[in-house]
Formats: sequence, structure tokens, C-alpha cells
Amino acid sequence: MPSRSHLTAVALGGTLLVGCGLGAVDVKPHDVVPGSERACAELLEALPDVVSDAVRRDIEPAAEQVAAWGDPPVILRCGVASPPEYRRDAQLLDVEGVGWFPVDGEGGTFFTAVDRQPYVEVAVPDEYAPEAVVLADLAAAVTSAIPPS
Repeated sequence: MPSRSHLTAVALGGTLLVGCGLGAVDVKPHDVVPGSERACAELLEALPDVVSDAVRRDIEPAAEQVAAWGDPPVILRCGVASPPEYRRDAQLLDVEGVGWFPVDGEGGTFFTAVDRQPYVEVAVPDEYAPEAVVLADLAAAVTSAIPPS
């Protein structure tokens, strides 16, 4: 599980420019919670090609539970563990029917949809503020593929 305190080292490192387009995003693999594979596959299939004007990018190494958009990249991971900071009485940010738990990191914010199983985490760099635009663009895919818990 990546450290949630430093967004740039975990999610943004390894970006590569190829020709005049963007190359693949280097994303550190995460431990996928057992039993989340099917829901995560459905989510990745339903995700939009663009979030907050950022275009979807390839992932290195290829991972079925990860997606990325833009430069610096927004990184979505499906099937993550509960954030260590999360408590059941925590205040959630409701965006289009998805309850996101925010954790500040260096360079951006980690948002985890904790009102559904499996959990979905989105690392949003500061450059995408207000982050609710990114989360709103992902909401339809999350609500269609991941059931509320």
C-alpha cells in the first residue's frame, strides 16, 4: 500500500514523454483486496476517457485495477484497503452520490470512496483543484460498478 503522505513520489513519478504525446504513467502496484477483482474490472470498463479535461493514459506496469488521466496524472486504484486515518464517524465529501474520504498528501489529496465495497482511491494532484470536478467525472462509473456498502 503506498504512503498517503507524499502524492508526487507515489503517483506522479515516472511520467515519460514519448514523441509529441504522453507516455505511460509509472504506478507502484498495490495489494488488491481479495474478492474485489470483478467489481474493479467493471469499474475500469465504465471509466470515462476524460476527467477534468485530462485524457486517459496507459499504466506501467499494466494493472487491471488502476487507471490514470492527464499530466500530472490523476491516479485511480480499485480494491484498496481502508485508509488508516478513516473512522466510521468521519465526515465524507459527497460528490454525485459517492462518499469520499479525503487525506491530504504532499502535492495533492487522496480521496477514497469508503461508502462502497470494494474501496476506490483517487490521487488528485493540486493542479486539478477544485478536486470535486475530477470526482464528479468519475461518479457515474463508480456508482454503476461498485455497490454501496
